[in-house]
Amino acid sequence: MGKYVVSPATHPTDCGRFRASFSVRRAQDPGRHRRVFRFETTFASHDAARLFAVTQGWLQTSLQHPPPVC
Repeated sequence: MGKYVVSPATHPTDCGRFRASFSVRRAQDPGRHRRVFRFETTFASHDAARLFAVTQGWLQTSLQHPPPVC
């Protein structure tokens, strides 16, 4: 996503639902500084959690003043 690399991920919960997360790093700084965002919201499917992670990653990297991450 431009000057940033966003890596979305999903994680299964004990109850069979999924949680979303993503990490962000600068494209020019591989492996150095990475910020990880994890969400408490659970989703019914892997695809729904991944879509949420991708959308949140896009918002954090593309908007001048991104909304706060819940």
